[in-house]
Amino acid sequence: MAADLPPAAPGTAASPILVADIGGTNARFGLIGGRTVRDTRVLRCADHPSIEDAAAAYLSAVGLAAPGTPGRPRRGAFAVAGPVTGDRIAMTNLVWQFSVGRVRDALGLDGLAVINDFTAVALSVPRLAEEDRRQIGEGTPQPGAVVAVLGPGSGLGVSGLVPGANGRWTALSGEGGHVTMAPVSDRESAVLGQLRKGFDHVSAERVLSGPGLVNLYTALSILDGREPAALTPAQITDTALAGTDPHCVEAVEMFCAMLGTVAGNLALTLGARGGVYIAGGIVPRLGALFAHSRFRKRFAEKGRMREFLAPIPTYVVTHELPAFLGLAEAAGAE
Repeated sequence: MAADLPPAAPGTAASPILVADIGGTNARFGLIGGRTVRDTRVLRCADHPSIEDAAAAYLSAVGLAAPGTPGRPRRGAFAVAGPVTGDRIAMTNLVWQFSVGRVRDALGLDGLAVINDFTAVALSVPRLAEEDRRQIGEGTPQPGAVVAVLGPGSGLGVSGLVPGANGRWTALSGEGGHVTMAPVSDRESAVLGQLRKGFDHVSAERVLSGPGLVNLYTALSILDGREPAALTPAQITDTALAGTDPHCVEAVEMFCAMLGTVAGNLALTLGARGGVYIAGGIVPRLGALFAHSRFRKRFAEKGRMREFLAPIPTYVVTHELPAFLGLAEAAGAE
């Protein structure tokens, strides 16, 4: 995880913290005061040339643009879809590139913490209530054990949560969505072979994301000698849920199964006895289709490791803005 926020400057403790969850398509902003997130807004990234412009537009929308305005945030915590290795941030699925220090100064903040978006989602897990998650299949979490988090959206985010002393947790920041995707069936092998004609490297993200759904649908159509329609990820999922196109149905079913494969791999890698959490914008929309898919079966299908994986619970995160909960954790909001 990136460095925590510096201590609040004298006289600013009562100011809210500006939080943002910035993905490849949308930037979600809000203000954290204590344990409460308020004044949330969703801005389209394409409508703003830079992250500081989007943040300034948000502050203007909530009446906090002018320096010195009562209640204006003095600190910020942003989650971004991309690697965070220093001051310079280049987002994976968005043209925005920025300096953390420059954005901090442009917004008039005393401190700005920037962490990976799935680091933020991982940090949200200790703050999730029972109604913020839906269990898929059997299993019981082992208290104080490592937790795995992954989620398909504009890309595929992957993180983990490691327990530490005094009830504190450390979130892992990595790029696990870009691991090589492995097939389990002949049909999956054929699909990945088709995708290799267009990509030098077929990663998990190439199939487990919004664009990945399109890739699956397109490859399946081509393999069956059918001209693929120009469908968006949302159209593919909606058509699959309606059951009106066999290739949309198969694409979503394969998506769920492949997600089970990757989730099982991650659980084995991290020893995630505390559970595996599926976040992101795609899976919660699938509802019963996901619950009855091959996800859970594929999750546990690891040969000799089946007995290790079977007790590990898997959950879909249903909270609307889990990254904000994680940013509150990263910011030390009580």
